[in-house]
Amino acid sequence: MRFASGLSAALLSLVVARAEDSKSGVEKLYILNCGEGVAVDVSLWSPGVDEGKSKDFVDNCYLIKHTQGWFLWDTGIPDEVATMPNGLAPADPKAVTWKRPKTLASQLEQIGVAPADIKAMAVSHTHPDHIGNVEMFPNAMLYVQKAEYQWPDADNKPRFKPEHPVTLLEGDHDMFGDGRVMMLSTPGHTPATSRCWCGCPGRGRSCSQAMRCISRATGTTAGFRPSITTRSRRSPRWRSLPRR
Repeated sequence: MRFASGLSAALLSLVVARAEDSKSGVEKLYILNCGEGVAVDVSLWSPGVDEGKSKDFVDNCYLIKHTQGWFLWDTGIPDEVATMPNGLAPADPKAVTWKRPKTLASQLEQIGVAPADIKAMAVSHTHPDHIGNVEMFPNAMLYVQKAEYQWPDADNKPRFKPEHPVTLLEGDHDMFGDGRVMMLSTPGHTPATSRCWCGCPGRGRSCSQAMRCISRATGTTAGFRPSITTRSRRSPRWRSLPRR
């Protein structure tokens, strides 16, 4: 009888846990085109290696539909670049020339999301190709690492408008308080670069330096197929995140 009672309690706990989980979490993840570029000479970033070789760059943004609201990770190249026939040329001719095949605004409209619908956003780091459209969402709470926020641009000026709502972080942060979208501190590329971890139902875990989720179609739903590096799988830090 005790065994039966214990089993019933365990089953009840499992049902309650699943019911609670169904009310909270990531419903959809959209991969957005936030810029395409070509670098003339990649040795600019690795002197003595691949000198004279060009390289294509893709800039993605990620829109997450969570049960608690819409969340945007990175904002890409400024939408204004879409009006430049020759793209946005860099000061250094070896660096990346950026183009905007699609604007962020038009992609959000296609999904049926207005800028005002996005109440929270975060940036992986503050290079111009990641913060170009932050002010498209003037009332959205911006989450960024404190050291990254305080890092001035090349002209020694602030990278964000002081009036923009902001939450300054000093380490990892659970965006919705349910462990489904985590902002993880991974400094190195810049003073305080962050990664975003997104757990989707039925597919375990996913990760990237701005959510490296690879799907078979743009506008990924919760059934997307994540791409995870072997190193991330081995890391105790990644293994500690929820698998649901």
